[in-house]
Amino acid sequence: MATKTVADINVSGKKVLMRVDFNVPIKDGQVTNDRRIAQALPSIQKVIAGGGKLVLVTHLGRPSGKGYEAESSAKPAADRLAQLLNKPVTLGPKEVVGPAAEKLVNAMKNGDVVLLENIRFCAGETMPDNAKKNPDKKLTSEQQKQLDDLVAELAKLGDVYVNDAFGTCHRKHASMYGAAKAIQAKGGPAVAGFLVEKEIKYLNEAVKNPARPFAAILGGAKVSDKIKLISALLEKVDKILIGGAMAYTLLKAKGKTIGKSLVEADQVEEMKALLAKAGDKIVLPVDHTATDDFKAGKPQVVADVNIPDNLLGMDIGPKTIKLFSDIIAASKTVVWNGPMGVFENPAYAAGTKAVAEAVAKATDQGAISVIGGGDSAAAVEEMGLDSRMTHVSTGGGASLTYLEGKSMPPLEVLDQK
Repeated sequence: MATKTVADINVSGKKVLMRVDFNVPIKDGQVTNDRRIAQALPSIQKVIAGGGKLVLVTHLGRPSGKGYEAESSAKPAADRLAQLLNKPVTLGPKEVVGPAAEKLVNAMKNGDVVLLENIRFCAGETMPDNAKKNPDKKLTSEQQKQLDDLVAELAKLGDVYVNDAFGTCHRKHASMYGAAKAIQAKGGPAVAGFLVEKEIKYLNEAVKNPARPFAAILGGAKVSDKIKLISALLEKVDKILIGGAMAYTLLKAKGKTIGKSLVEADQVEEMKALLAKAGDKIVLPVDHTATDDFKAGKPQVVADVNIPDNLLGMDIGPKTIKLFSDIIAASKTVVWNGPMGVFENPAYAAGTKAVAEAVAKATDQGAISVIGGGDSAAAVEEMGLDSRMTHVSTGGGASLTYLEGKSMPPLEVLDQK
């Protein structure tokens, strides 16, 4: 079975409710990185060319969910999309949904584009997250009403539902799941956009049918966030290269000294069991770039795996860079999620940059490379290497969820061929 896409349906004369992820950085009212908007263009242009009336839904930032907030308005995204399309994009009303939005959409002509205001101005959008936080996993009657009302209002704005917001596909939000179900309930299709199709294709191929050797590279602060991912990948990969602060908890579990480095003490025993299970599949740093003060200290190389008591690790060291780079160079499939150090500080960015270069070179030689969104995607973009990667995901959390093999309801609800 394969998920239906926007290429499989006729949109002529129909209202197409498309969930996109325009959660882009904005400064002084201008979009500073339009990659997520640009990634949605193929699906958007397909609907416009097909004579659909395109109603886009996005979130942007983290508004309170209590109504319109000017600083979180979707207007900069609408303006940038209009520039990219070279045609008008109408911004929806401040209320997001309701009579004014319905009137606006009903007046649309074929090929018109409307971008609704930030969907997270509506309290009902993220209500499924509240259910997760409750022990009995139930919403209050008021919360359920907010969710149901928002879903019903969104469904009025679409005859067809398209999900092209991979970055939010691990969230069972109203616009991601409920709206799709509601449009299906009234006889309309719910399909994937081209970006979601591409994300699934590359993640699926990397996990289920990888060319070998298959290396996964993991970084970031907390190993607790990636225990399930590591366990899932151990069944599939040949090597897992681990850097970032999460490596220090694993090194401590191996009996190494880590100085003042960040450590999750409550995870050490579990890491011992994980390392025993992994055998030689997990590869950890053998040296470090460290400092005596996180903010004011100067970088110094620790040429040994053990970090002195007065120092804290900030990045992988030169021997580890060579070790990791050699493994990457010999790999035919590479999946990367998470930086190797505190890469936002140039003094501790060498490890992340070297890994990015190694992955790009391996890709040049024919390897399949999948960059799992988040900081890894930011790093390869910053270095201008994104075009040399096979695929750079738009969703860090979503790509992790997919790689773990967890349920992703917004994908599962879509129509199948």
